[in-house]
Parts: sequence; C-alpha cells; structure tokens
Amino acid sequence: QVRFVESGGGLVQPGGSLRLSCAASGFTFRNYGMSWYRQAPGKERELVAFISTVGGTIYADSVKGRFTISRDNAKNTAYLQMNSLKPEDTAVYYCNAPLGADYLGSWGQGTQVTVSS
Repeated sequence: QVRFVESGGGLVQPGGSLRLSCAASGFTFRNYGMSWYRQAPGKERELVAFISTVGGTIYADSVKGRFTISRDNAKNTAYLQMNSLKPEDTAVYYCNAPLGADYLGSWGQGTQVTVSS
C-alpha cells in the first residue's frame, strides 16, 4: 500500500526556516518523481516543488530561490528545505508522486506550517 507521511512543520517567525520530510513506502521510491504541495485555508491545493528520479527540479514562482527540494533514495524520503519564510507560506504541506493528472497514492495527513510573528 502506497503511503506518505509528512513531518517537520511548525510555527516559525517570518524570515525563519523549516525542513519538511516525506517518508514514502509501498512502492519503489527511486523510480518515481516526487512533489510537495500545499493548501492554505480557503484555497485549492497547489504544487510547490517537484524533483525527478534523476534530481531535476521545478519550483513554483512563489518559492523560487527560497525553497529547495531534495530526495534520499536510500531512505525513501523526500525533503523540502524552506528558508526566508513568509506569512503567505502558511499552509498544510503534503507530498505525493505525480502521475500526469493523477497521483500514485492517497494524500497523507500533511504537516502544518504557520509563519507568524
């Protein structure tokens, strides 16, 4: 069974940093691209960053230069390093393996990130 468990969120002041982790199981992790998404209250879920099987990356314009996605295939884990956080980054963050317009697994519980002074 495909499963994603997100962790590492919390409350941080503007300008601060957090590192999110996504522990994946139930599939051959190294064979799939991985993405981080976020959903703010009252808004739709949006793509934040993507990393391919060979390490190529794509970022939403709103996070370019501040966020870095990475993966450790030995640990079946994807990461999202978030620096220079802004209040508008406040959201629940999720990970999944995108398959075109679909996703490999169901959504996990996500991890809450709150940026506030």
